[in-house]
Amino acid sequence: MTRETKTITVVHCAKLGAELPALNRPPFPGEFGQRIFENISQFAWNLWPEQATLIINHYGLNMADPRAQDMLMQEMERFFFGEGGQQPEGWTPPSAAPRKK
Repeated sequence: MTRETKTITVVHCAKLGAELPALNRPPFPGEFGQRIFENISQFAWNLWPEQATLIINHYGLNMADPRAQDMLMQEMERFFFGEGGQQPEGWTPPSAAPRKK
């Protein structure tokens, strides 16, 4: 009986600054998808959906609008390779919002 073992590939994650398990494949086609694949860990990639949802809801983005798609891609670039995970301007976490009386 032969048993295959899956080799786990690691990447030096640009977001988290450590050697971590890599993505299995680029998250989407194109140069930016390949850049993420080569430089972002699976752990960091798993942080993106929550951040994307926060951005979409905060700005009321309609993802059918190409301008909204462009904005989200710019935010993804910043999240992974730039300033990193900054909250949208004017956003306050729910626990910090004033309570209604």
